[in-house]
Amino acid sequence: MTREWTLDARRLLCPMPVIKTQDKIKELAAGDKLVVTCTDPGVLHDIPAWCRINGHQVLARETKGREITITIRI
Repeated sequence: MTREWTLDARRLLCPMPVIKTQDKIKELAAGDKLVVTCTDPGVLHDIPAWCRINGHQVLARETKGREITITIRI
């Protein structure tokens, strides 16, 4: 069963959003989705790059004002 999880990484600066994402993904099962909300614009490059290296898929990227939401399939 696929589940969707959230991670609030707002107000964290690089590299913390990636580290928090990595730590959360360790707790999840294959096929799960993780929705990460950040305010550091560096995540638009850093999280997708980390996902490529680690075999995860970025499903969506959305920016609303200062908030960036990245959805990842584990």
